[in-house]
Amino acid sequence: MAKFVLAGRTDCPHYAKAELLADSLQRSLPNFRIHKISILPDEWEEWLEATCKRHGWKHEKSPLVWRELVDQGGKGMLLGGFSDFLEHCQDYYSITSDMPTDLMLSVAAENLEMKRNLIVEEQHRASLIKPLHIWISSALSPTCHFLVPNLLSAEVFPHITAISLHLLDLEGGKEKLHGLKMEIEDLALPLLHQVSIHTDLEQAFQEADVILLLDEWGSDDSDAETESEQEKKKKKVKEVSDRYRVYGQLIDTRATKDVKVIVSGDSFVNLRCLLLVDNACSIDSDQFVTMATQVENEARAIMAKRLKVKASDITDVIVWGNISGSFYIDLQRAKVFNFNGAIRGPAFFSHSLLQIFHDRKWLETDFQDLVRCQRAAVASKTCQAAAMSAANGILTILKAWNGMCSPDKVFSLGVLCPGYYSLPDGIVLSVPVTFRDGKWSVLFDVTVGDELKERLQLSASELRQEKEIARLL
Repeated sequence: MAKFVLAGRTDCPHYAKAELLADSLQRSLPNFRIHKISILPDEWEEWLEATCKRHGWKHEKSPLVWRELVDQGGKGMLLGGFSDFLEHCQDYYSITSDMPTDLMLSVAAENLEMKRNLIVEEQHRASLIKPLHIWISSALSPTCHFLVPNLLSAEVFPHITAISLHLLDLEGGKEKLHGLKMEIEDLALPLLHQVSIHTDLEQAFQEADVILLLDEWGSDDSDAETESEQEKKKKKVKEVSDRYRVYGQLIDTRATKDVKVIVSGDSFVNLRCLLLVDNACSIDSDQFVTMATQVENEARAIMAKRLKVKASDITDVIVWGNISGSFYIDLQRAKVFNFNGAIRGPAFFSHSLLQIFHDRKWLETDFQDLVRCQRAAVASKTCQAAAMSAANGILTILKAWNGMCSPDKVFSLGVLCPGYYSLPDGIVLSVPVTFRDGKWSVLFDVTVGDELKERLQLSASELRQEKEIARLL
């Protein structure tokens, strides 16, 4: 089978003549196939240069004709321009073209008008689609790879028909982002409208409806011998502050006013969330959160082993304080289902965890330490951050925020605390919340005793120190 590709400027008379000649051949020869590419005049030079560079050809005028070597599986074979195509048709098929000049010009004008009409039609069709714009920073991180397949689903966004995914990575190469884009497109997810990649902040967070910030600041041992721990922390806080002040300003001016922003990661998550709130003044602070779901789940997994139940059988674990610093696991509301104890009931029956687990000393010491070390233990065995659990935590909060959970379910969320539980203003702390009708609200049906208040003041002091370092840098 002979398959030819005919490309040219839509206003080119010779392209019009070659097009009609190709149509004649296709009608009369059963094994002749032609694929046409019409390029607008102002886009022709750029398209021709890119095409010739990709194939290693040299060609300067419209049209451009090549033959696809479909049988051999090799690259296309360049024929050349109109005269080359005409000569090929005469030699191989004994067919030529005698189209007069005025008809050539008429067909060229029709081609140009038809192309413009098609573009207008396509733009109109695209304007009817109103996709949800989701932005992910540090898109080359392992967390993003686990996140995306489940993110673009009706289970997370039940009332959305199309999603535009924006992959932002300021450190990664464009080539890797292109590869990630291709892989996501190959998933053929029903809600995916398009994927775009970004390696700078020029267009960052434009029209964003959901922003997922996965940035991390890991340990840097390059100056380990010359810098103290305090100096290292100041250096990291400066990097975080510089980045997230800019993020906040861009979100303020470019994102939609009802944008949902989730800050994830292992480092400075409370501070990062606060910097966004401080620099996105026109957006409600309730729309910026950082989640402690990952810590909750780590605590549930550890506790489940002691009680010989599944981690999913334990609910309503509360994480207080600085999620990536001094936090406290509170089990006062925790419930245990399917526990093999003296009293058993149907699937909906539960025990209060504190009523069936009596080792209070272990809960206040070893248990708290085990939860703090759990993520590092996973990272040491896998040689990477606990990406799967981080992605799961983000999905859990998004589902709840989009109304896909019971209004009684308790989550731990890092939010701006304007006087909650007598905590100081102007810092982001993890507190228990519930979700209802697309909004979260702080849960006050909890006991905050003197010991817990002392722990929270420690977290608050730690965060105020970070905030002050960020302010002075």
